[in-house]
Amino acid sequence: MDSPPPLRLQKFLADAGVCSRRAAEALILQGEIRVNGQKAQIGQKVVPGVDQVTVSGRPVAAEAQARVTLAVHKPRGLICSNDDPHNLENVFSLVPREFFELRFFCAGRLDKNSEGLVILTTDGDLAHRLMHPSNEVVKRYQVGLQLPFPASLLPELVKGRQVEDEWLKVEGATLIDPEPDGTSAEVDVSMHHGKKREIRELFTALGYRVQRLSRYQIGALGLAGLVPGGARRLAPAEIERLFVTSGPALRARS
Repeated sequence: MDSPPPLRLQKFLADAGVCSRRAAEALILQGEIRVNGQKAQIGQKVVPGVDQVTVSGRPVAAEAQARVTLAVHKPRGLICSNDDPHNLENVFSLVPREFFELRFFCAGRLDKNSEGLVILTTDGDLAHRLMHPSNEVVKRYQVGLQLPFPASLLPELVKGRQVEDEWLKVEGATLIDPEPDGTSAEVDVSMHHGKKREIRELFTALGYRVQRLSRYQIGALGLAGLVPGGARRLAPAEIERLFVTSGPALRARS
């Protein structure tokens, strides 16, 4: 029987559910991954079932996980990481019981105080597609502010501001149900990139404090039918909707 084709080590680890490709690269550089007893190298290839791969001394199974992708409505208070000892409450606790034995990646995180649509998947290739900047996956957010925001400042959100050593910006911004004076305490923003806490810090730089941040849409997939804390498996056609770059906003008022 022929051996399976060789895979890049990062892909092998992602398919096995160990970690994302990006996290695998970090572990390789830290010397935590070995192949046949030798320290692994970035870009190295392995043959599943033939080469012995260990992470921090623990062997990695050669079999790829079943490919399951979930849409999850993350409530505030949960983190999007399962390796933070200081925050035991995480979004992975929302995975339906039938999938408990699988290891999921969070393909695009939300911070602890934000809520809304999160994609969890066991598919390392899909996670890579969703998170790689070149694919420009569009995310839409409803931003609730402490003070009314004027329409005159919307161009500043798109133009962006430098905060410390980073340039923060969004791709689109509109007021939600503006008052007659052209202000609203709720703003709809869209972006296809995303640095940690970028939206919050951008509004702060303009003098406005974010009280609530909810991601309600990724690509053309929205939160319809998902209550806070709910999760459901996505069909292949729904997964492809994540990569639709244009279309109507699916925001549901709450």
